[in-house]
Amino acid sequence: MQTVWIYEHAVDLDPVRRVHKNLSRGLLGRRIERSPLPFGRYRWVSDPEPADIDIAECARPRAELSDWADERSQLPVDPETGPGWHIGVLPLTDGSTAVSLVISHYVMDGIGATLATIQAILGTSPDLGYPPPHSRTRLRALVEDARETVRDAPEVARALVAATREARRRRREDPRSAPSRPVALHEGEGDEPVVLPGVTIWIDLNDWDSRAKALGGTSNTLAAGLTAKLAERLGRPLRDDGTVAVELIVNDRTTMDDTRAVAVSFARAHIDPARVTTDLRDARADIKESLKAAQQAQEESTQLVALTPFTPKRGWIQLVNWALNDPDHPVVCSNFGDVGSVISALDGTQCEYGYARGTRQHATRRWLERIGGQLQVQFLGAPGLGKTCIHVLAYQPGAVTAKPALRELIARTLAEFDLTGKID
Repeated sequence: MQTVWIYEHAVDLDPVRRVHKNLSRGLLGRRIERSPLPFGRYRWVSDPEPADIDIAECARPRAELSDWADERSQLPVDPETGPGWHIGVLPLTDGSTAVSLVISHYVMDGIGATLATIQAILGTSPDLGYPPPHSRTRLRALVEDARETVRDAPEVARALVAATREARRRRREDPRSAPSRPVALHEGEGDEPVVLPGVTIWIDLNDWDSRAKALGGTSNTLAAGLTAKLAERLGRPLRDDGTVAVELIVNDRTTMDDTRAVAVSFARAHIDPARVTTDLRDARADIKESLKAAQQAQEESTQLVALTPFTPKRGWIQLVNWALNDPDHPVVCSNFGDVGSVISALDGTQCEYGYARGTRQHATRRWLERIGGQLQVQFLGAPGLGKTCIHVLAYQPGAVTAKPALRELIARTLAEFDLTGKID
């Protein structure tokens, strides 16, 4: 995850340093420690050495801001050895300033990171009392984790029954076969790292809400509709019925004391991109039904969590390949909703622009071509800025592989919705 704040002036670094210190005490101030048992549960430990704030020595032109954000997104984050997150500050030659926060998704998801950042800005980050790394001897860790495994045995048995039932259902109902073969490339070709093109749009909040209402939808429906239309214009494969499979990320975090790293579920809506620019009512109804179905699926999938420590690496690889071979070719729509005004005041004053996005490290052209490309769109309402912030991360082999082409596609798509905005 990456959050970027853009100020049209110099940033007061003292409040930013306080936020950095508070983040290191809260939900981000932790690492994952493995169990010495092959099937033992991992556990959280404190992170004693968070990365210092990285302040760029030389200012860069405003035109290079997007490139700098990409560079920050590719700097390593490691949830086991650290740092699990890092902050960078960039002065720009026109007098403005940018701040970037990058977080490992294994440490915290988007909504959790938003809450953690708000707590850090307000100075209310909780002390979660995690033990320091390697605070247990190997013998003690083996004994404690073995006891926990025995205690969890009934839950694991129930999970095995549920997993067997789910495997039978998938064999019966899921049309997926073996993973598709990678595209034909010469030896060594396509292994170079690729930073997925990312473009940010800021639309007046009132214009966004008014357009959603005029089309018979809500802000959430308009977000899903825009994602479906972008998928069509990008050249993503459609389903047999002409719809786009839009994977909606649903927040399951309901309290401030939820310490889970990832507290989300997924709902898949099938949206007709031909209708969303004039009428969102069908999309709204489909999203409503998909959310109901997702709630039931989430209740069933929670039964499988107990099997996580017992799943071999090969099993995880097979699950990933199965997901990548999805015949629906889904695209991702993540709507944070209204995030309030506190988070946009990193240094105590409201920034002029900001956005949040999911990023990907270690992607290669070979991998992207194998999976047929990617589209992920993230939305958030920022009342402190008076804007709806949208970030589009996309790569479509043979069509859109760089930012200029993506900006052009986004501008055309917004026009179809009678929307205008600042595209960066």
